[in-house]
Amino acid sequence: MSMPILFFAAGLGTRMGPLTKSKPKPLIKVAGKPLIDHALYIATKAGTGTKVVNLHYRGDMIRDHLIGQPIAFSDESSALLETGGGLRQALPLLNGNPVLTINTDAVWNGPNPVAHILQAWTPEMEALLLIVEKRNVSGHPGKGDFRIDCDGRLHRSPDAIYTGLQIIRTDVLSEIDETAFSMNIAWNIIAARGGLYGTTYEGQWCDVGQPSSIPVAEAMLHV
Repeated sequence: MSMPILFFAAGLGTRMGPLTKSKPKPLIKVAGKPLIDHALYIATKAGTGTKVVNLHYRGDMIRDHLIGQPIAFSDESSALLETGGGLRQALPLLNGNPVLTINTDAVWNGPNPVAHILQAWTPEMEALLLIVEKRNVSGHPGKGDFRIDCDGRLHRSPDAIYTGLQIIRTDVLSEIDETAFSMNIAWNIIAARGGLYGTTYEGQWCDVGQPSSIPVAEAMLHV
């Protein structure tokens, strides 16, 4: 299944401290490769369609790094729109519904997560989030986010962790008045009408959100 995908790359990367004073977080290297390249690789291997990257902090550096690749850019340099607002602004470039979105501050070890979520998607879903059990998580200091019930629907819970990869039908975005807003707002609306689903990733996942997570991620990747 070919589906358009948005790579979230507009964040300020403040948790990375001095590492993001001179470059945006998606260009920080893990195992010798910028984080955004790790995300692009798994998306390309899974056969996704149109690729869009959103830009804000030092976006010109990301644009220059990706020059020559078949990627469109959603420019948020005038105002940071958060994940939900960023997705809504990128919709004309994505030109599809549903769409994939992926955070660019994580690495994976195991089956291709994009291929996994595409295979798990079914027409009755309004959103499908890829989650991972805590035993397969590295570098993530926070509590869990969701649990999956027997019907595959998600409920807020500290059980499993959201990996930053989802498929979502974008109609819900027109129901939100704010310009800048989190995807959590959209998920809450979708969950209230029973359309929020989850699927569990069985490989390993590392959140590379702070400097101490880089060696942890590299150890997970066995480099």
